[in-house]
Amino acid sequence: MQLSGKVAIVGIGQSEFGRFLPASQLGLGAKALKEALADANLQRKDINGLALHMGWPLGADYDRMAEVYGLEVDYVHQGWTHGRFVTSTLQHAAMAVACGMADVVACITAVSFTREASILGGPGDPEGMREQGATHGENPVYGLTSPAVGAALAMQRYMARYGATSAELAAVPVAFRNHARLNPAALMKQPLTLEAHQASRMIVDPLHLFDCSLVTDGAAVVILASAERARDMGKPPVYIAGAQGLRSGRSEFIFAPPGLGINQQPTASETPRERDLAVYRAADIGRDAIQGFYTYDAFSPLVLFALERFGFCGPGEAAGWVQGGRIELGGALPVNTSGGLLSEAHVCGWNSICEMVRQLRGEAGDRQIPDAEILQWGTCWGDSVILKR
Repeated sequence: MQLSGKVAIVGIGQSEFGRFLPASQLGLGAKALKEALADANLQRKDINGLALHMGWPLGADYDRMAEVYGLEVDYVHQGWTHGRFVTSTLQHAAMAVACGMADVVACITAVSFTREASILGGPGDPEGMREQGATHGENPVYGLTSPAVGAALAMQRYMARYGATSAELAAVPVAFRNHARLNPAALMKQPLTLEAHQASRMIVDPLHLFDCSLVTDGAAVVILASAERARDMGKPPVYIAGAQGLRSGRSEFIFAPPGLGINQQPTASETPRERDLAVYRAADIGRDAIQGFYTYDAFSPLVLFALERFGFCGPGEAAGWVQGGRIELGGALPVNTSGGLLSEAHVCGWNSICEMVRQLRGEAGDRQIPDAEILQWGTCWGDSVILKR
């Protein structure tokens, strides 16, 4: 079964974003859900499916959420609170609608990272201390218990192989800060310059402070329904045009493109691979049709790796390719126009999905990509969704 054109995003909602917000995760999620229902012109009784991007090690389970929000659901999918599950959560929701398992599915993520700081690094972190390298390349045997470690190791190797520099990498957070300054919901509004980036403290070499995402609280909700039902709702539908899933195996490391040689990866550059370009075939478009690119930017290097993985530039070229405003609004390929995790807020990437919907509806205000029709979400670990108005 092909999903293309059969399922649409019909509503989006966000809570406020901030640090040490007084509301619980369930409270933040309730605010985002109310906003999304109003956006879609729906009521709670219309929701009969849940796709949760939350759970261990952070977040509530589906049964408690349904109870607290007063929902009666027939379908549930629940993943972990990890950015790599954005696409799979969205895909499971879309498949449930397309297969008739649910009529209207709410994708919900709600995080209170600043309230749960005790488990986000250090000796009390069950994620960082987990055996087998955990999920981001942490390895407690060597004292590596920070999510930044994997991205830093990958960037070190990338710099050694291709001659990229920290000053070139700075183009990513500088661009996203410029976008955030146009976004009323974004937390970071101070201008960011190359000089300020280079002067900021080192977190894990070569990642400076501004190469690392914000640690924030907030929630986002995306509601999906069938294309037929979407035509009768309040806002113009945004269709899922194509999708591909997570890539996994020995050639994969979550924070590095294939061929960089991190973990068990081979050392021969092999991006882009045909299997990673399947999303364009599913959507029946060429890559040059993409008007804006959105990606999980917990750390600046991930943006470079994602651009190379999908073939916007060749191996080792991204650091140079992003210079000169190319990924900024008005550039050849705007990226993360809301400010992303680096400057808007860390909502596990769902803030970028909401931004894509706003762009395709023409509701992004000063951040609007002119005549936006086709946008792509894709990560450096290979999953992707193309949205189309």
